Amino acid sequence: MSFAVLTALLGFAFVSTVTPGPNNLMLMASGANFGFRRSVPHMLGIVGGVSVMALLVGVGLMALFDAVPALNLVLKILSVGYLLWLAARIAMAAPVQERDADSRPMTFFQAAAFQWVNPKAWAMCLTAVTLYAPDRSLLSVAVVAGAFALVCLPAISVWAWLGTVVR
Repeated sequence: MSFAVLTALLGFAFVSTVTPGPNNLMLMASGANFGFRRSVPHMLGIVGGVSVMALLVGVGLMALFDAVPALNLVLKILSVGYLLWLAARIAMAAPVQERDADSRPMTFFQAAAFQWVNPKAWAMCLTAVTLYAPDRSLLSVAVVAGAFALVCLPAISVWAWLGTVVR
């Protein structure tokens, strides 16, 4: 992978992880409710989950989408439906009350598992593998996953910090 392509990949990974989405909005809420330090496992779970997802998408799931192209359309429809449902839930949510005394921030494993139902994470990983690892060799897919691992934490940390600011 050339320096120019690697730079473009790092830029793509940063922009796609720093822009608003379910992870970042949940991190902002976590920062507001629990503070930055208590949100760190949530952030690390996102980084781990997205990186593992990119690796698995590249080494196997893309082949499944190639073999059954209709699955790609199904994934898009489900993703849009989920985002619309999530937007409706947020729009119709009751006013925020005091948080429960026993409430806790999302754990590492909960945040990592959330990536598998996060439409933005799917879109990021599928796009990154398609553009930057078209041969789907283990090395090129590992570079894509590594790029997400490298830039995701600084990008999403901003959102947890913003939550502490709006607190």
